[in-house]
Amino acid sequence: MDHRHIRFSDRHEEVDLEQLQGLFRLGAFWAKERTLAGLAIALSNSKPVVTVWDGDRLIGHARATSDGIYRATIWDVVIDPDYRGAGLGRKLVQTVLAHPNVCDVERVYLMTTHQQKFYEQIGFKQNSSTTLVLFNRNCNSDLHLTTSELAQSTINF
Repeated sequence: MDHRHIRFSDRHEEVDLEQLQGLFRLGAFWAKERTLAGLAIALSNSKPVVTVWDGDRLIGHARATSDGIYRATIWDVVIDPDYRGAGLGRKLVQTVLAHPNVCDVERVYLMTTHQQKFYEQIGFKQNSSTTLVLFNRNCNSDLHLTTSELAQSTINF
C-alpha cells in the first residue's frame, strides 16, 4: 500500500469527532463506548492531539496530557486495522513524543493491555511500580470541595 499521501496533524480543530468515535469502535476495544461529548472533553484537555489522515478519512489518533516538565501520559493510540503493519503507529507515537508539551518531560507514561512489545520497540519499558488506580468516585464524594469551601478551609499539620 502506498502511504505517501498519508498526513499527520496536531490541529485540534481538524478532529472529526464522529470519525474518531467510529475509529475507536473499529479498532480500540477499550474505547468502543465513548460518547461524542466525552471525546470532546478529552480532546479539549489534551495537548497534543495527533491524528493521521488518508485524504479526508481519519485512520489514526493519539493524545497526551502533560505538566510540561515532570510527567506526561499518552492516551488512546489507535490505527485503523486496514492500515496496521506499515509503521504508522510507530510514527504516530513518535510524533506525540516529539511534541513540545511532551518531549522534555522527565517521564512519559502509557497504559496498554496487549501491546507491550510494540511500545518496547519504541523505547518504553515495563514499570511495575505505578500500578495503583482510583476509579472515579463521583464529584459528590467526600473528597470534593467546592471552590468556596476550599477558599475557606484551613489545613493543619
